[in-house]
Amino acid sequence: MTDVLGTVADGFERVREEFAAVVPPDPGAQLAVYWHGRQVVDLWAGEEVTGDSLLALYSSAKGAAHLVVALLTRDGVLDLDRAVAHYWPEFAAEGKGELTLRELLAHRSGLIGVTGGFRQDELADDRLIAERLAGQRPYWRPGSAYGYHAWVIGALTGEVVRRATGRSIQELYEARIRAPYGLDFFLGLPESLEPRFVPVRPQPGPPPAAPRPDSLTGIAFNQHATPPTDLVSFANTRRTRALGPASSGGVGNARGLARMYAAAMGEVDGRPALLRPETIAEFTKARWTGTDLVTGERDHFLLGFEAQGVRYPGLGPDAFGHSGAVGAQSFAAPARGIAYSYTVRRFVPGGGGGAPENHRLVEAVLRSID
Repeated sequence: MTDVLGTVADGFERVREEFAAVVPPDPGAQLAVYWHGRQVVDLWAGEEVTGDSLLALYSSAKGAAHLVVALLTRDGVLDLDRAVAHYWPEFAAEGKGELTLRELLAHRSGLIGVTGGFRQDELADDRLIAERLAGQRPYWRPGSAYGYHAWVIGALTGEVVRRATGRSIQELYEARIRAPYGLDFFLGLPESLEPRFVPVRPQPGPPPAAPRPDSLTGIAFNQHATPPTDLVSFANTRRTRALGPASSGGVGNARGLARMYAAAMGEVDGRPALLRPETIAEFTKARWTGTDLVTGERDHFLLGFEAQGVRYPGLGPDAFGHSGAVGAQSFAAPARGIAYSYTVRRFVPGGGGGAPENHRLVEAVLRSID
């Protein structure tokens, strides 16, 4: 059993016990939970990892980026049923002119990558990604199916945001979400905070089998590039952390992400909720079902967010959030009043889509509140 540091509120002792039982001692991990706006779990374990440590959390960035999109939709700045090309005319090339923002957010554009792949330095820069994608032919007919746009969805929605507002999605996240709510989760890590960053470690042992480079999965994960993208090197590069690409460059900790999702759905420390109930309903109401062409998951996406109620049914159908490649998992579950974040320092077997231990940890949280 792993030595665990941190605190839990009365009634949440079983969460601490479960965290100690399931967290591997080597990589280091954090767990934070809010319940109805109050933090009830703040735990960490592992060498070199504290509750304040900042970790590379990859696609957790997508959740932060799409909170910005939800805010702009709430404010009437963005219209989900407008064509993407209304905001970004160059996007209409190669038969993409009719795709709506709603369909883009649901990963239905077919624009999962570019011919020949991206260089690592391009993947760190959303503007470069968007410029290359504008003229790219999609890999399926836009709107006809969906598949995880792993490296690019934040750049695509971010370019819509930039065209509509004149500001990047990173700038708006900082101004409207991160700074006002004091979040330890960044889309663009200031150099002054680099001493708190704990580099990600590769998974021990032989690497997992890579997808075929010419498959939809291989293209979506940029494995058809020369060389294929190395996730560890990508996150451990200062340029990536400085630019904070909105698909893949999230840096922070469990406290920051749990607080972000708590603020998304309710009051936190006297500050009002970021989203109105009707906005949450709009972004979490499932409209399309089926199998993700990239990951093979069923009913994978809401609008911009992963459907966490599918992965963890006890949360309710309106649970929304996003996982990160190391095995991180973060979400809001409005029906249960839960905001949850589990973060990991190192890639773990089966970590894609949230490490397996999240199932036991989420169940412990649910049993505690019940």
